Amino acid sequence: LLHGALGAKSQFEPLVPLLPPDLPVYSLNLAGHGGGPFPNGPFRMETFAKELVTWLEEKQLPKVRVLGYSMGGYVALDAARQQPDRFSGIFTLASKFHWTPETAQQETAKLQPDLIATKVPAFAQTLQARHAPQDWSEVVRRTANLMQHLGQQPLLSAEALASITVPVRIAVGDRDQMVSIEESLAAF
Repeated sequence: LLHGALGAKSQFEPLVPLLPPDLPVYSLNLAGHGGGPFPNGPFRMETFAKELVTWLEEKQLPKVRVLGYSMGGYVALDAARQQPDRFSGIFTLASKFHWTPETAQQETAKLQPDLIATKVPAFAQTLQARHAPQDWSEVVRRTANLMQHLGQQPLLSAEALASITVPVRIAVGDRDQMVSIEESLAAF
């Protein structure tokens, strides 16, 4: 189970009891999430994909199926593109594929810690608890930077997606405010 931007593995805890009890379930916090240390550099999808592959190697896991929520799906797809022998399947939910400077600007406009703290203080408190002892506002700033970078240099082009040999299922909610059905169909 791979969390999304601003997320953490703890968000999946309510889901685990609903899964078959004989199914081994694993999850990790990507660098800088869930209270873990920040990476040496900025948040980058490439860094997270490498981190996922390294984690799988360290755990000596056989091929895995990944449910990647939002950013987690994007990370899993990039990892599978590079190391297909590590994955037996990927299910993405609400993963944004269409990144341009304009879409990045639109999404990052919402990622201002002062604005979040003022307009949605309950969300700010949730982020603070989710990422403690790290500074939640730094997670937000680094996530905004990640999105700006994706807007300038999208990692999963149509060619990159076409090169993935692992079976992939792409899902999106019909009322998703960030990810359109059209961009999900285009990625498919």
